[in-house]
Amino acid sequence: MKSMPVSAPTLIRTTKSICPVCYCIIDANLYEERGAVYMEKSCAEHGAFKDLCWSDYQLYKQFEAKGIEGAGRRGIKEDNGECPFACGLCPQHESSTALGIIDVTMRCNLRCPICFAKSNDKGNGSGHEKDPEIEELKAIIDNFASNTNAAGLQFSGGEPTLRNDLPELISYARKKFEHVEVNTNGIKMAESEEYCKEIESAGTSVIYLQFDGVTEEPYEKLRGRNLLEVKKKAIKNHRNAGPKPAIVLVPTIVKGVNEDQIGAIIKFAIENSDIIRGVNFQPVSFCGRTSYTENERITVSDVISKIEEQTGFLRRDDFLPPSQMSVLLGTLGKSEVGCHFSCGAFSYLVVNPFKKSVYGKMLRRNGKAVEKVEPITKYVNMERLAAAYKKKKKIPVFTALRSIRPGFLKEFFIGFIKSHSYRDLSDLHFNLLFIGAMHFMDTYNFDFARLKKCAVHYGLPDGRIVPFCSHNNIHRREKSVFVYRRERGER
Repeated sequence: MKSMPVSAPTLIRTTKSICPVCYCIIDANLYEERGAVYMEKSCAEHGAFKDLCWSDYQLYKQFEAKGIEGAGRRGIKEDNGECPFACGLCPQHESSTALGIIDVTMRCNLRCPICFAKSNDKGNGSGHEKDPEIEELKAIIDNFASNTNAAGLQFSGGEPTLRNDLPELISYARKKFEHVEVNTNGIKMAESEEYCKEIESAGTSVIYLQFDGVTEEPYEKLRGRNLLEVKKKAIKNHRNAGPKPAIVLVPTIVKGVNEDQIGAIIKFAIENSDIIRGVNFQPVSFCGRTSYTENERITVSDVISKIEEQTGFLRRDDFLPPSQMSVLLGTLGKSEVGCHFSCGAFSYLVVNPFKKSVYGKMLRRNGKAVEKVEPITKYVNMERLAAAYKKKKKIPVFTALRSIRPGFLKEFFIGFIKSHSYRDLSDLHFNLLFIGAMHFMDTYNFDFARLKKCAVHYGLPDGRIVPFCSHNNIHRREKSVFVYRRERGER
């Protein structure tokens, strides 16, 4: 029997990228081949590069169609050819800041083999940079507050809990922002219930907790030591830290290491959904300390496929592109989420302990049986809400009433739409479980079209505000592209 002919690759679009070796700007093509999306580019000196961007072209097209075009758009000027080396934000950057990130230290109490920031690079606990002074960090907070309409801030690093003055920084940030996150490995939280209470009482909105699996093997490979019991202790300690503690689990997903635990991580979150407010999967980015390995590439569509395969209660059609988060943040009066549709995905689960499961899945929540786990799409017509928001930049109450099934969720949703308040949005989220994926770029899949729409931005001591992926791939590097060019006598 003759084999079926393989169709020729189909060009999706052209873009600009950078050479992974010399960082020169080069042309790149995105194209479909065998049902997947690839990037292909070539440097005159270092040759051709090909990398997988999305493993599912059909899902890629669905996300493109569902994205809210123009969300969070800034006024842009004519291209001056300096992207991505003149970040600040430069005049060509298209999307406003939705979340601001501040590295408060580069010290760390781990030395993870996959750290994109190369924290604690001397491996002796001292870090390779002096901590910024607290007044410098307060100035960055002020810069975000004065010059952006960001929904919130995240303190990161390094390991931010190594700063003794972190509670003071949290408290200061809460005077400017209603939402403040702490990105942590959880080690210090596991050591002390009192510390959990201290950062919670300072005003922490949510802990962004590194959490790579439900067995020790992923931690041994990705973090260099056993950490599962540390994570569980951190969650236990934080559970009683205040009246409304919240944690989002953040697994870094590496093919061949922990993609088989994606469903189990979600089920762990459901079982602890009295405190866990979400799971945000991050496919590994080959930058910082992580060397590029082609067969370890995992994409947003791979994560969605594994979720569907391993849970049985979340399906690919339940996921939406990041810009649809604008329906919530725009209603709040904050910057919309202007991310490129291919940067990530999100959905929500409704965890209902009172009704019988249509899936036959029996889980537990804080020791009590959970008999029903359903995606938000069974309760809310997200496409109708997004269409209304696209048209009017708000959600009319009438549209919301038509789009949400009767019940407790409708009350929370309508309450938020009427009040536009952060408190009501928080109450809504405390009755949902966020499930998301965000794939940050590296030099191999670096795409200027995505970069210009980035809505997650670092604040730097020199006053600049820089997109996440350009900071971690270019501006964070000790040996920058400018050094490389100067050594070659180019400038």
